[in-house]
Amino acid sequence: MDALTLLTTRRSSKKLTAPAPNAEQIEAMLQAATQVPDHGNMRPFRFTVIESEAGLQHFRSLLCQTVSEMNFGDEAMQKAEKVGNMSPLVIGVTFSPNREVPKPKPEWEQMLTAGCAAYALQLAANAQGFDNVWISGMWVNSPLLRQAFDCADKDKIIGLMMIGSPTETTGGSKNTDLSAFVSRW
Repeated sequence: MDALTLLTTRRSSKKLTAPAPNAEQIEAMLQAATQVPDHGNMRPFRFTVIESEAGLQHFRSLLCQTVSEMNFGDEAMQKAEKVGNMSPLVIGVTFSPNREVPKPKPEWEQMLTAGCAAYALQLAANAQGFDNVWISGMWVNSPLLRQAFDCADKDKIIGLMMIGSPTETTGGSKNTDLSAFVSRW
């Protein structure tokens, strides 16, 4: 798939199944994620790969414990169970601001880099034939996930990349009406 087709046809998919990417494919995805624009080579991102059955079970448990401890209720528990079983591979992307360099860049700039890394991870999965969806919401603020992902005070989980094989075909290009988003001088 050429790059322009990949960029214009990428869609989120919540209907994922096995097989998940293998070790070599995950390595390629992570390599792609680290090649994003990164002013000052700060590398303000980390990845938590959850791929084994034991890892996925622990992840599911943390989601359900989050709902219980935060008293989110029955509807949130159903959502936790759905998210926990959504895909055969989860890659957590954490923004981890780097202040240990002589000339650190502003945190907002570093967060953009981490966001680009998450998007590159998605595109690299798509380029290898896998679908995915970027999950955030209540989960990224879970104290339990933050602890499991070894987050420092300033770190922020910016997304849970749910990755797997598609169970149905997603649509093509959205053909966005650009007039609301573009001005020309």
